Amino acid sequence: MKFVKVLLVAGVSAALLSGCGSNNNNEGNEAAATATTAPTSAAQTDAVSTASIVKEQDPFLKAVSAEGNWIVAILNDLTVDQDVVVAGEFHDKGVAENAIYRKLALYAQDADHKVTASYTLTAPKVTVQSENFRVQGGTIKGDVYVEANGFNLYKDATIDGNLYFANADVQASAVMEGKVTGATEVK
Repeated sequence: MKFVKVLLVAGVSAALLSGCGSNNNNEGNEAAATATTAPTSAAQTDAVSTASIVKEQDPFLKAVSAEGNWIVAILNDLTVDQDVVVAGEFHDKGVAENAIYRKLALYAQDADHKVTASYTLTAPKVTVQSENFRVQGGTIKGDVYVEANGFNLYKDATIDGNLYFANADVQASAVMEGKVTGATEVK
C-alpha cells in the first residue's frame, strides 16, 4: 500500500511538473512547479533546479528559506504555527543568468495550465526578504511584512490579513493586482 501511495504522489508531481514553466510575465499561467536545465559550455556544468512541492510545515519552512528553491508549491491547505521568513536571492527557473525571481504557488494546475485547485497558507506572520517575490493563486491567511523590492501579489491571490511594507520605496516597487482584506501600509 505504501508503494501505491508513493506512485500516486509521483504521478501527481509529474502531472504538475509536465505543464509548468515560468517566463516571469504577467500571464499568470506559470508553474506551480517546474524543472529546468541551464545551458552548458565546456567550463560550465549542468545546473538543474526543481520546485519544492510541499504539504507539511517543516519542508515548507525549509523551502522558503535561503537554502530553499526559487519556486515553492503547496499541495494542500497548510497551517504553520510559527512565523514564516521568505529569504535568499533566487533566479527565474533556478538559472543564475535569469532575472532575480521567486514564487509561492498556492494552487494546482493541469497540463494546460488551468488552475484546478487553490490553497490557503495560514501563518501568524509572513516576512518577505526575497526580492521579486510573487504570491500566485490561493490565499495567505495572516499578516505579510515585505522588506524586499519587487513584491507581487498576483491577480488571483489574496492576503487575508494586513500587508505592511518596510518603507515607501519597497511599497512603490510592488505590483498589487490581488486582494488584501486588511490594511495596506508602510510600517
